[in-house]
Amino acid sequence: MAELSWYGVRCVFRHRDLGVFEERMTLWTAASPDEAIARAEAEAREYGEALEDTEYTGFAESYRMDGGPGEGAEVFSLMRESDLPSDAYVGRFFATGDERTG
Repeated sequence: MAELSWYGVRCVFRHRDLGVFEERMTLWTAASPDEAIARAEAEAREYGEALEDTEYTGFAESYRMDGGPGEGAEVFSLMRESDLPSDAYVGRFFATGDERTG
């Protein structure tokens, strides 16, 4: 049996009634990234079906954690190449002003 690792998996949902998309990260123990995604996608479908007018978009990506969850543990990381200055990068991809948090 393969050794299990912790994975953070990000899935994207569309809340049609609210007019928003949600990025949701969940933690899984799995023997591979593909297994972690398969488990997360099964849960994502249930999550989407449990909420009215919400669909799982089919987008998922995983990140194998170095160790397990705990104080300060990195649960997800994504690197993207860009020539944008820091403030423009954050404004384009993260702090667009259209986010809903909390």
